[in-house]
Amino acid sequence: MNEIDFQIDSHNIGILTINRPHVHNALNWTAMQAFADAIEQAHEAAETIGRGLRALIITGAGPSFVSGGDINELQAYPSRDDGLRLATIMGNALQRLEALPCITIAAINGPARGGGAEIAVACDLRVMDEVADIGFIQVKMGISTAWGGGQRLLRAIGYSRALELLVTGRVISATDALGLRLVNLVTAAGEACTCARHMAEQIAANPPAATQAAKRILRLNQTHPDGTAFEAERAEFPALWDTEYRREAVKRFLNRNK
Repeated sequence: MNEIDFQIDSHNIGILTINRPHVHNALNWTAMQAFADAIEQAHEAAETIGRGLRALIITGAGPSFVSGGDINELQAYPSRDDGLRLATIMGNALQRLEALPCITIAAINGPARGGGAEIAVACDLRVMDEVADIGFIQVKMGISTAWGGGQRLLRAIGYSRALELLVTGRVISATDALGLRLVNLVTAAGEACTCARHMAEQIAANPPAATQAAKRILRLNQTHPDGTAFEAERAEFPALWDTEYRREAVKRFLNRNK
C-alpha cells in the first residue's frame, strides 16, 4: 500500500487510510502532499454524475489513528518558512476535506494526537474506539494548532472546554470525548472502522441530494450566524420536495398498512 491509500467501494463509500503504522501514522512531507492529493480525488469522485461519492471514512493503519506530524523528519525544517509550509499544506487539505459535499467520518481506531486530532475534528462525524484517545498536544511542543483544529474544536465543544484542551495539552479517553460531545459514538475495541462503515452505509442508502443539503444547511449556520442561514435552509427545500424519490417515499408511507 501507499503511505496514503484511497479506495471507493461498491456502495460509493470512500476509505482514506493513513498507512504509516511504523511511526503511528505520523505525516511527513510526502504523506501530507499525498493526503492533500487524495482529498482532491475525493472531490472528483463526489462530482461524478449518478454515482458520486456518498461518504468518506478517514482512518489509520495499525493500532493508531494519526499521531500528527513526523517529528523525525520535520525537525530538520525549523524556519518560519518551513512552519508556513507545514501549516499551508495540511491547512488547505483540511479545508478541502471540510468542503466535500458528501458526509465525512473519522474512524478513530487508536491514538489521535496533535495534527491527528485536527484531522479528526475536520470530519463531519467521529466514531472512536473505546481504547483510543485524543489530544491537542501542540502546546507541549510550544506551538499551536495550525490546520484549523482550534476553530473546529471551538465549534464542537464550546470556548472554555476547547481552550482547556488546547492550553493543557490534556489527552482524553474515548469516554471523556463522548461526554464532551467531541465524538458521536464510542465503539467496542477494534470496531471503530466497522461501525464507521455501517454509519456510512446508512448515509449512502439515502438520496445524496438530501444528505448533502443537510450538510450545507448546518455548515451555513457556522459561517452565517446572523440569521441568513435560515433563509438558505428554506431555499434548499423546494427542489428536494419536487423529486421522484420523495413522491415514491410518500406512496410507501401512505400504503404502509395495506
